[in-house]
Amino acid sequence: MFLLIHSCQSTAQTYFANAKIPWKQGSDGKGYITIWPSSPHSGTCWDVSSKATLSHNGGGDSNAIANMITYAIGKYSADPAKVFVTGGSSGAMMSNVMAATYPELISAVSLYSGVAAGCFVSSSGQVDAWNNTCSGGNARATSEQWTDVVHAMYPGYNGTRPKMQIWHGSADTTLAPQNYQEELKQWTGVFGVSMTVTDSKSNTPDSGYTTSDYGDSVQGIYAQGVGHSVPSHLKVSEAWFGL
Repeated sequence: MFLLIHSCQSTAQTYFANAKIPWKQGSDGKGYITIWPSSPHSGTCWDVSSKATLSHNGGGDSNAIANMITYAIGKYSADPAKVFVTGGSSGAMMSNVMAATYPELISAVSLYSGVAAGCFVSSSGQVDAWNNTCSGGNARATSEQWTDVVHAMYPGYNGTRPKMQIWHGSADTTLAPQNYQEELKQWTGVFGVSMTVTDSKSNTPDSGYTTSDYGDSVQGIYAQGVGHSVPSHLKVSEAWFGL
């Protein structure tokens, strides 16, 4: 089962119809179920800033999406061990938040042009707030600090976590490329692996793209000269999901 989380200025319907978002083709070809949530907020960004959404069972957008997953598993007898999440821009931000707040529901994530989980937090607790410090790449922390942010979203959780594939473009002027580094610091920290690349492939999957592995559970794909956001790569994401 795939969860496809749209960007700002989009909806579930427009995301589904977007030819650059090819997941319905994969669904038709490989028979997996797709879920297309739609943001309830003005401007249709996802709430990745409030305490509610950044907390397990907190009642925010992340909780609503988690409920969609559990409902669909029960309704359609989907395999709970094969639940995958992807999204672009605001949808990528929410993908990170879902991995942090509901890791027990998700097997793997492939996200395009996002920010670290908790990076957009609002100091006033505002729902669906924009965070210029984070978007500009100036919310920087150590791997340990970012790991603590994830752990605080689901205190006491010590189960398995989804493996993370993180895409970002070097020419992104909406969510600065530094956010790619912060995401890598966060998830390598969560998995307890080094930021030292264990395998790197240039011009993969496309010319100008560099794919870097950090052990088996974290992969970064950096797209030279690509802006916001990196186009979805269906087959590469499916391969990351083991399909």
